[in-house]
Amino acid sequence: MNAFKQAIKAGKTVVGTAGAPNVDSALLADSGFDFLLFDTQHSPWELKQLGPSIQAMRGKKAVPMVRVSANQPDQICFALDGGARGIVVPMVNTAAQAEAVVSACRYYPAGTRSNAGMRGEWGEFKSYREYMDTVNEGLVIAPMIETNQALENLDAIAAVPGVDVLLIGPSDLSIELGVPLDYGCDTYLRGLDKIANTAAKHGIAAGMYFIPPEMDPNFFVQRGFSYFTMPWAGWASAGIQNGLTGIERERKAKRAAKKK
Repeated sequence: MNAFKQAIKAGKTVVGTAGAPNVDSALLADSGFDFLLFDTQHSPWELKQLGPSIQAMRGKKAVPMVRVSANQPDQICFALDGGARGIVVPMVNTAAQAEAVVSACRYYPAGTRSNAGMRGEWGEFKSYREYMDTVNEGLVIAPMIETNQALENLDAIAAVPGVDVLLIGPSDLSIELGVPLDYGCDTYLRGLDKIANTAAKHGIAAGMYFIPPEMDPNFFVQRGFSYFTMPWAGWASAGIQNGLTGIERERKAKRAAKKK
């Protein structure tokens, strides 16, 4: 089992950020994040464009996760063949749909994933069977909970073997609950509590695809959520500005002024 999945299973809070072909994946993957999440549902990027970005993460702390655009075996296979070590699938509303996700992620006999040789950064193996078993065990599988139907079937979805994270799509869930983007209202928070409690009951993690703007991540950690993404640009800018403040940038100009 990889260290990322071990952290999830141990109940530790794991924090990621968005990855994309137009950002430096190697830098982000070595900056302290636990994972980079590449989105192909609501972005212009296609699965087969992600290969170089994922390859750039080899040997880094963060692992690559990919959100596919739909619960389809070919989409999941493309993402895994590209090196993803975790899969996020939108709009998973029933146990049968969750079972389909797990099956598409895993090699026979645990699933139906088509073989294309060793893919991804999983280590060295004595046999091909050992590789397949390692991947089957080590993948992080996160169906997204975004609808009232999913909430009604939540217990059955969480009980599917192989599901690691019940991952909320915050905006879609708020719309389904009749409180569009009102992330602090009682109706929405009751939905969150149901998801967190169900995940805890089944020994899996509850996650937020993103932390809503202006809200404290620890608010969600205290409600039982242990997986989410955070935007990195503001932190990067603050770090650069902090570094620049330590450099005497006006000293030479002051000397020149004195000579005049």
